[in-house]
Amino acid sequence: MTPTRGDRLALGAIMALALALRLPVMTGPLWFDEIVTVQTHLTSGWGEMLSSYSMNHHYLHNLAAKLSMSLFGDAPWSIRLPALIFGLLGIWAMWRLALDLGGRLPALGTALLMALSYHHIWFSTNARGYTGLALFSTLGVLYFLRGLRSGRRADWIRFAACLAATIFTHLTAAFLYLTLGLVWLALILLRARTGTIERATVTGPLVGFLLGGFVTLALYAPVVPSLLAEVSGVAKTSAGDPMQEYQNPFWTIYEGLRTGLGNAGALAVMVGLLAGALILCGAMALRRRAPLFAPIVFGHVALTVLLLLAVGMRIWPRFFFTDIPFLLFLIVMGTGLVCGRFAARLPARLGAPLFPLAILAMALVSAPLAARNYGAPKQDLAGAYGAVELARVPGERVFAISYSGEIFSGYFGADWGTIWTEEEYRAAAAQPGPLTIVVTFPARNLREYPAIEADLQAGRLTERTVLPGTLGDGYVLILHRD
Repeated sequence: MTPTRGDRLALGAIMALALALRLPVMTGPLWFDEIVTVQTHLTSGWGEMLSSYSMNHHYLHNLAAKLSMSLFGDAPWSIRLPALIFGLLGIWAMWRLALDLGGRLPALGTALLMALSYHHIWFSTNARGYTGLALFSTLGVLYFLRGLRSGRRADWIRFAACLAATIFTHLTAAFLYLTLGLVWLALILLRARTGTIERATVTGPLVGFLLGGFVTLALYAPVVPSLLAEVSGVAKTSAGDPMQEYQNPFWTIYEGLRTGLGNAGALAVMVGLLAGALILCGAMALRRRAPLFAPIVFGHVALTVLLLLAVGMRIWPRFFFTDIPFLLFLIVMGTGLVCGRFAARLPARLGAPLFPLAILAMALVSAPLAARNYGAPKQDLAGAYGAVELARVPGERVFAISYSGEIFSGYFGADWGTIWTEEEYRAAAAQPGPLTIVVTFPARNLREYPAIEADLQAGRLTERTVLPGTLGDGYVLILHRD
């Protein structure tokens, strides 16, 4: 569908709203993963960045972030600028896909919900590659479906470029393109059985997958040995994780809802059930106009879960961030189907506004949820460092837990010690004098270091400061003993 001038003006207003909602978060302090990215990659040379593989290295995004740092300095907003740009472009890309598949109102409704989405605001202001993954994934699906309809080689060349860009951002993006490949093969088999297969259905996608795969292999060629070593060690690392629930897909679903809604308990379950019902309705609404879209989305989610379970990897909610735009579109389409059924029973003047009003209602519900992005930083490590140093007295020993110790010493220049084991904590606590323990990711670390939790419960340690964060388990505890 060709967009009208009114469509473009409406999208421009939504994009301006999205930018306005994201700018205030851009200057907040960097959180753990962002700082690790700066320390291990963005401060390296251009060639050194591409010399070894790391699951923490979102290659294409990090190259863009390094360029931004080179141009604008190392302020948080500069490091996050590529994520912001990719996020805004992702709204445009999903609007264009939704316009092709669902029409004008669903496209604008989906774009509006993305602009107001708590998760989308969070990740658009996070110096990581997830908004880039969402952008290139959306464009990949757009050109995949367009190519199947049009048979144009240009669409498949664009698809190949999206495939390479997505997987070069992060290796897990291959799951989406594997899903698209399986859908393509199923389509060939179905059309072969009915005698309706066309040559373009075979040759166009084949060109896209082969060209995109070749470029991807060329990009990853320098890091293949370290890539294989990293992937082979994933299961061992996950098996020793004290947070075993991270490998439960039901935890992943609930955590995604909880972070979007806040600590809502049963409400999160109810919202999840309602969203699931609307998603299924959306799949029904598209079964004639775009019969492949819902199988792509559902297939990608299912395949990602199965493959992550197979390799013993943690099933983080962020692995499904690329699916959020697709699911929002299905929710909008499902809402349109439900409103249409009700509208058919009402006079035209009453039924016609139901769908626009329903989109407006969803937007009004999303707005206060999005506001939680402004209540605290993602994780206030800078505030923790400042608070400890301000309150520190002569002779006071300060320790940070686990890998956060490297953050405080390497990024902030703190002269603190690092506690890696339970025995090291007991040895530090056995010495007399003032003692401060900085605990990041408390849900994980208090489980991994039960002696700290025991001393806290017994009153041998007290909470001096609790610094909140919008990141899941992102608050920081500053514990003290006089």
